[in-house]
Amino acid sequence: MKSFYHFLMKYRHPKPRDVISQFANDAYQDHSFPKMSSSYEEISSYLELNGFYLESMTIFDEAWEKYVMENGKS
Repeated sequence: MKSFYHFLMKYRHPKPRDVISQFANDAYQDHSFPKMSSSYEEISSYLELNGFYLESMTIFDEAWEKYVMENGKS
């Protein structure tokens, strides 16, 4: 299964069209982002402490839901 970061990178866009695209662009710039993780708890904890670029954790939750639906992970 691919990591959440790998999944998120497909939303990168030079001119972000939505909050998930902006999140993907910002995560790409965050060199400490847990790139190999597929753990909700690990990524969520990281973002709560270091995700200053996220307006709201709701953006992460929305992206995580897409990740889960695409990967059949619960």
